[in-house]
Amino acid sequence: VQLVESGGGMVQAGGSLRLSCAVSGFTFSNVSMNWVRQAPGKAPEWVSFIRSEGSSTYYLDSVKGRFTISRDNAKNMLYLQMDNLKYEDTALYYCATQGFAAWGQGTQVTVSS
Repeated sequence: VQLVESGGGMVQAGGSLRLSCAVSGFTFSNVSMNWVRQAPGKAPEWVSFIRSEGSSTYYLDSVKGRFTISRDNAKNMLYLQMDNLKYEDTALYYCATQGFAAWGQGTQVTVSS
């Protein structure tokens, strides 16, 4: 099982980033997925969830209306579109399988105010 995140970077408040997660080693289309973030000195925080077929999505209240989770099962890819970024979104962002059984190495998102 391998999950590799990319797309992080530094952006000004109000800006946008699109995170990607490339997965391999399992049947991606059968597995629901999560995005989780961890800010410095804080515990990991769940951000978003998408069911295996992409029919249902869920979000942390503080990112609703700003973040959009999606997936391409044909490409084994998971995405997180982040718009209107805020300083408090600064964190290391991870993709994780359902039940948080497997995680990627994370991609850093830094939002300057």
